[in-house]
Amino acid sequence: YPDIKEFHTVRVCQPAGFFYTTKKLRQLADIWDKYGSGLYNLHGSTGDVILLGTTTQNLQPCVDELGEIGFDLGGSGGCLRSLSCCVGQARCEKACIDSMDIIRDLTQLYQAEIHRPAWAYKFKIKSSACPNDCAAASARSDLAIIGVWRDSIRIDQKAVRAEVDKGYDIFNRVVRRCPSEALNWDMGKKEVQVSAEDCVHCMHCINMMPDAISIGRERGATLLIGGKATVVKGSMIGWILVPFMKM
Repeated sequence: YPDIKEFHTVRVCQPAGFFYTTKKLRQLADIWDKYGSGLYNLHGSTGDVILLGTTTQNLQPCVDELGEIGFDLGGSGGCLRSLSCCVGQARCEKACIDSMDIIRDLTQLYQAEIHRPAWAYKFKIKSSACPNDCAAASARSDLAIIGVWRDSIRIDQKAVRAEVDKGYDIFNRVVRRCPSEALNWDMGKKEVQVSAEDCVHCMHCINMMPDAISIGRERGATLLIGGKATVVKGSMIGWILVPFMKM
């Protein structure tokens, strides 16, 4: 089968937050139709655009033309893997940091490490703009940058009462499910009180009542090290390296 004697895979570094224009996707597709099989993987767990199947002689011309339209090669093997993040402030009102800007800056800074092995094998950096961790950074990266707030959550008591008056079971659906028992329900006043020092930023109350409860105002990032989501056993969430970094 001479046509499949070579089937190289090309990893292409994705834009932060996976934002593309249709024009850019068409340019990418034209290049891959010209030099490769036309098969894609958008996107794998690392985040790269995976171009599946080309010959050795087509590799360099393909990479050269990708560079001309603004794409660089992503990390593979023992290199620093391509950095990835959630959409952050572009689409999420819960974002505490600009995850896309952070990942864009770090990608530019560490181009050499992405292309050539220099660090611990397959080192990954991911960022999520809030503790919901939509990029799964705490479990899927060696260095996780998680947006967080340092002051108290904000509660709009008027909005709370409006929800309760409509029949919302705030005690059982929100207060009782706080993992650190930081919330208290005053039935007489129809108010939710929070003990800020007990809050662990789990996001449950905010996700359940986004109109009434929101993130704090003093925002920054928590850095975690050593996350590893293994397939069989030994999965670990990253350990906190820096509890709060104002950003």
